[in-house]
Parts: sequence; structure tokens; C-alpha cells
Amino acid sequence: QVQLVESGGGLVQAGGSRRLSCAASGSIFPNYAMGWYRQAPGSQRELVASITRTGRPNYADSVKGRFTISRDNAKNTVYLQMNSLKPEDTAVYYCSAGVSTLSFNYWGQGTQVTVSS
Repeated sequence: QVQLVESGGGLVQAGGSRRLSCAASGSIFPNYAMGWYRQAPGSQRELVASITRTGRPNYADSVKGRFTISRDNAKNTVYLQMNSLKPEDTAVYYCSAGVSTLSFNYWGQGTQVTVSS
């Protein structure tokens, strides 16, 4: 069992930056692939970025070059550094964990990111 708690959301101006954090507890963090999803009002939840157990990242085309996912196994934490934010990045961002990047089973409660134009 894995418990995930996101933090770092808030209001930011377009062009600004924000770093999201997700602290994991309850199991052995290095054994899990991690991901960040987001869901905007009226839209389906979409994968933003994922990172394998060995640290290999993958990004949605919409955030490539702007967002960076990383993990610190010593702190049981995964991060999402978001730069050059756009109003269309506004969404609730969710942290997820799973045995692989193809199977996320655990979810955090979400953190709101609002980008003003």
C-alpha cells in the first residue's frame, strides 16, 4: 500500500514556474514507477509525465521542454518542475504510483495549479 500527498500547487502567472512535490509513504518507494497526471474542468485526466523505477522520464508532448519530473528515493519524493507555464496548464495535478509506468494503482488527493494570463 502506498499513500501519496501532493503539495506545491497555487496561483501563478503565465510564463512563471512552479514545483510540485509528492511525498510517498507506506511502502518501499524505489520499487514504484511514479507519474503526474492532470485534469482540467470538463476534461479527462491525462498523463503529464512519468518516471520509471530507474529514473527514466517520459513526457506528454504538450509539456516537453517545459516540465521536468524527478525523484529522490532517499526522501521518498517525486517532483514536477513546471516552467514557462501557460493558462492551458491550469488543472488539478495528481501524483500516482504503480509497479510500472503502464499501471498506476495509487493516487494522491490532487493539488490545484492555476495559471493566470
